[in-house]
Amino acid sequence: MLVAYVRTVKTASGATAVQIVHSSRRGSRDIEHIGSAHDDAQLELLKAAARQRLAAGQGELDLGLETGADGGGPLPITSSRMGHLWDALARAYEVLGFDAATDGDEVFRALVLARVIEPTSKLDSLRVLDEAGIGPPSYRTMNRRLSVFATEAWRRALAAACAAQARLGPASLVLYDVSTLYFETDAGDGFREPGFSKERRLDPQIVIGLLTDAAGFPLMVNAFEGNTAETKTMLPAIQAFMAAHRLTDVTVVADAGMISDANKKAIEAAGLSFILGMKIPEVPYVVDQWRQDHVDADTGEIQEIPDGHIFTQPWPAGPADKRRDQVIYYQYKHDRARRTLRGIDTQIAKAERAVAGKVPLKRNRFIQLSGGTRTVNRTLEAKARALAGIKGYVTNLEGVTAEFVIGSYHRLFQIEKSFRMSKHDLQARPIYHHKRGSIEAHLTVVFAALAVSRWIEDATGWSIKKFVRTTRRYRTIQIQAGTQTITAADPLPADLNQALRSIHEDLGAAH
Repeated sequence: MLVAYVRTVKTASGATAVQIVHSSRRGSRDIEHIGSAHDDAQLELLKAAARQRLAAGQGELDLGLETGADGGGPLPITSSRMGHLWDALARAYEVLGFDAATDGDEVFRALVLARVIEPTSKLDSLRVLDEAGIGPPSYRTMNRRLSVFATEAWRRALAAACAAQARLGPASLVLYDVSTLYFETDAGDGFREPGFSKERRLDPQIVIGLLTDAAGFPLMVNAFEGNTAETKTMLPAIQAFMAAHRLTDVTVVADAGMISDANKKAIEAAGLSFILGMKIPEVPYVVDQWRQDHVDADTGEIQEIPDGHIFTQPWPAGPADKRRDQVIYYQYKHDRARRTLRGIDTQIAKAERAVAGKVPLKRNRFIQLSGGTRTVNRTLEAKARALAGIKGYVTNLEGVTAEFVIGSYHRLFQIEKSFRMSKHDLQARPIYHHKRGSIEAHLTVVFAALAVSRWIEDATGWSIKKFVRTTRRYRTIQIQAGTQTITAADPLPADLNQALRSIHEDLGAAH
């Protein structure tokens, strides 16, 4: 008859060896070495492994007793958490100064990081936290704290932390743009009101103004009534930010759609520097003069403007003008011209078919109505073709190059990226919120989540979507082995290991 049992023996090195001893009644013994332990945790883990190996393949009598680690069964998992993901997001939150700005508010941090992991409703975020292995706050506590998160002082503290992270100084570039968030309701309430929508919706909405640094890192978010004109949101938002952070001047970068003549004059009156896109209603003089000077002597055809060519038109202030000297730059791009001309060709073809009565008359800027007569507006067509490929930029900065002005303007794609992240990756649209305080609290959480996401992207070079999707799969678990708790985790792939190292080391700490 064979008997097997687990034993431990001390080794010459001071370690404890775990062995399985197989013995018979005849006195023969066979010893199987499992491993050597150097601490109590390793010892318990080796003893559990030995018991499992000993029990493998052996039938068990059902005596009505519970089986567990001591009986050779699976070791119980006492906890499981998204340790790598949560610790990385918490690191970003801390580096951004949000812990200090919120006096260590655990509820706010939980809501912000949960939204980065999986954007969902406030109630369902408790489920996200539970799945991440983080003890969630109670729903009642969370609702009680929302009114605090909606206060101006709370948002101002977060904006101050973001400004410090962006290291803003005099004449720093700031990008400004607006978007709209609509609500699934029929009636407005003074805050949620129907207004101009880029998505062409008739639902009540609010207007969101987002201010970022030149890299698209969020600095401030403001909510305005849904019927507020976009051009009326920029100056109040920027002035409030400057006053809060005691900045004497910033350089505002904004798209042409944001700038009316009144808005531009207001920016000038406020003494701000700017780089603005501009609408070009007529062919600029400098462009027209260049074409007159570049006519082929043999064919009489106008030469094509070289790709990337920049025209400079100084615009000095007159004696009665209350503004600084300005410079307008016009840049011609072949690819931009190709796309524009293709669109013009399509519109002209539709206009010609409509004028000929072959298709119903629809809105078309190239159709000219005079009395009952419809004609194709060839003058407008010629002007549109002459402007194809030309984009204008105006600035009141001194001592800067055209390349700096145009390059700064093209950074606006960064704020568009931030809007895409907030509206899609972070699902900013507050569908289920009704009161202004709840909406403001929601936007505050989204703003902080956007800052954490942008910081992670800057530190790792990964999109936040890829980082969360990849990292959340690698959980940290705790296993009970006897009286010891063992921490275990799957090995990380090299690229994820490097991404996490960049977050936790100094190279990921700077924006």
